[in-house]
Amino acid sequence: MDVLSGILLLCLAVGLYVVCSLYLLRNPRILHKRKRLEFYCRHISHRGGSGEKIENTMEAFTHAVAVGTEMLEMDCHLTSDGYVVISHDNNLMRQTGYDKTVSSLRFQDLPLYEERLEVTFYVGHYSTGKDRKFVLLEDLFKKFPSMPMILEIKENNDLLIKKNASMPYMFTMKRGILLLLLFYTGLLPFVPLGESLLLFYLPSIINRTYIPEGAILKKRFVVYLLQKLTMRKSLFEHLIKRGLQVQLFVCNEESDMEAAFAVGATGVMSDYPTLLTNYIKKHPPPPPISYFKGNSKHCIANR
Repeated sequence: MDVLSGILLLCLAVGLYVVCSLYLLRNPRILHKRKRLEFYCRHISHRGGSGEKIENTMEAFTHAVAVGTEMLEMDCHLTSDGYVVISHDNNLMRQTGYDKTVSSLRFQDLPLYEERLEVTFYVGHYSTGKDRKFVLLEDLFKKFPSMPMILEIKENNDLLIKKNASMPYMFTMKRGILLLLLFYTGLLPFVPLGESLLLFYLPSIINRTYIPEGAILKKRFVVYLLQKLTMRKSLFEHLIKRGLQVQLFVCNEESDMEAAFAVGATGVMSDYPTLLTNYIKKHPPPPPISYFKGNSKHCIANR
């Protein structure tokens, strides 16, 4: 009788937990105050729109803003003389043809970008441009003081993070895995989140427009599993109700943009800002739940 009573109590507790978890998943503001961000961006330009101009140049950022982007995405490294430079790679071979690192050079000694660069997330496609100079993050802030920006820190550099410490931040890889564990165990509705953005691959681009370097992502089953585990509309809706934004990348074809918005993304990142602008004009997403005011228009990653 005691064993049976214990089993019944356990079943009751589990049932109550499941009911509470599902209810709070749909109604997270019962436990959590909604985040208040100054920006709400549907249109994000990856590396400043690296499919239309040379990536991360001032020409690329200026062009993206001119055609209607709502947010600029970039990566940051620190030079040997302490300047924060916008560059995806620390090693400059791919971008410039020189086997040097940003961190080993002074800002004034950085070489020019190659005249023609392959678009990383659109294999077989290339971009060109008149501007081939590296850009200081400070100069970009000065030129576009009101433009929201995503800054991805590509290395564990405390000084570089300290220079941008006051910004809201997004999920790291480890925190993203934890987010999924919390979601699938039902614990997510009970856990506070410090992050403001979830930024993730649209898995369907992998091995199609984007060819990964790692062997594991070249396996079809792994990509299929990644798609099933991460592209959960109920997860995205929960985060959005808590005031977070969900952005999927890198969508360089209209079908991928459509898929990203369909699964619940609040924003889409593309190397082709003109294409994304035209897509949004033709297929306007539903309006956001609301706009909120916060302390910063910039967001830091890999913190």
